[in-house]
Amino acid sequence: MQQKGFLHRTKRNLRTQLRHHPFLLSAALGLVAANSGQTRLVAGDASLPIRWSGGQGPSLGGFSIRAEAFNPGADIPRKFSCQGSDTSPALVWTGVPAATQSLVLIVDDPDAPGVTWVHWVLYDLPPSTRRLSEALPPTAEVAGGGRQGSNDFGKTGYGGPCPPPGKPHRYFFKLYALDSKLNLKAGVIKPEVERAMKGHVLAEAEVIGRYRR
Repeated sequence: MQQKGFLHRTKRNLRTQLRHHPFLLSAALGLVAANSGQTRLVAGDASLPIRWSGGQGPSLGGFSIRAEAFNPGADIPRKFSCQGSDTSPALVWTGVPAATQSLVLIVDDPDAPGVTWVHWVLYDLPPSTRRLSEALPPTAEVAGGGRQGSNDFGKTGYGGPCPPPGKPHRYFFKLYALDSKLNLKAGVIKPEVERAMKGHVLAEAEVIGRYRR
């Protein structure tokens, strides 16, 4: 009986704390989600938006991204790789926060040998942008607004999956909503974009694809 009473008081106190402290509620949701393998908190800004780590659905704030050519966690079609035509896939997103001033897209492969390999960097996309069409031209300036940086192949724009033969690699398509424009010159690399983004991320969404040779 004493144990039941203690548990009852503990649950009641926890509910009271969460009701009066929304930040604790967000943290609790993040911890539960992390243990379930479905969501996680985005580190960085004070708002701590919650996203889907595997691109399985929208974040709690509604910010989400998907690829038209493959399902979350599924294989990326050959045409978008170095074994195909090496063209960029079409991407669509929803739920852009109202305060967004620009969007950034970074695509990388954390499974590359010894390094996270960067496949695509776009920045200063207008906040009204809701999709990127397939086969975006590899030009520094993006039609309709925005710029493309340099990938780790040493080229401007998109470079498709090209892993060594063996196990499949994961490719993270990460979209960031920022509260400002970066105003970086065309052709910069991922670390420069990430430094400029620091402290300006309102929300983040991602979708993951896989590819093997």
